[in-house]
Amino acid sequence: MPARYLGYVGYFVGAGLISGAVVHHPLDPARYTRIAGYGVLVFLAATVLNEFVLTRQRPAVPRMLLVIGASLLLSFGIGMLSGGMQHFDDFPDRAAVLIPLGIAVSFIAYYLKEAERPARRIFSLFGLVVLVTALVAFFSLRQLAAGLGEEPENGGHSHGSEEPAGGDQHIGDAPDESGPLPSSPVTAPDSNEGGREEEGGSHAH
Repeated sequence: MPARYLGYVGYFVGAGLISGAVVHHPLDPARYTRIAGYGVLVFLAATVLNEFVLTRQRPAVPRMLLVIGASLLLSFGIGMLSGGMQHFDDFPDRAAVLIPLGIAVSFIAYYLKEAERPARRIFSLFGLVVLVTALVAFFSLRQLAAGLGEEPENGGHSHGSEEPAGGDQHIGDAPDESGPLPSSPVTAPDSNEGGREEEGGSHAH
């Protein structure tokens, strides 16, 4: 039981690391490439533990390589699907592609990993349903992403950029209104001098 627990935890932790790396990769490619690599290693380790170490019947080498490759593909498919759903509001255009692609990739990878005749299962009626679902999701999410992309232009961001411009104009106008004020103390000495001359003239008379 402890080993199986670790195996299933490895599945989810690996898929979680991959999902975050796939969605956030454009923000810091070097960092999220490393995170995706760690997720791949964790997921593959869980696959080896669950599929080969803990099983009673070990498959042949060709089948083992197919299971490992399909598991790796499955981890990326799940990562695209879960990461795109979690961060659709943050990266709508990217998530609109990742979600339907994750549906298709995870479906193909699952049947490559689990089915004895994967081609018959993939190219079946259920496979057609999955394909139609992925296409409908793609076009629907593209429309939704386009609507989310228009909101910042019509929303409050443009108004916020105009307010500082108006505030700068008021700040710049303030010195013009207060400019004539220094002229008042200049006239004061003239009036006093005139008053003294008049006073001196009255005494002379």
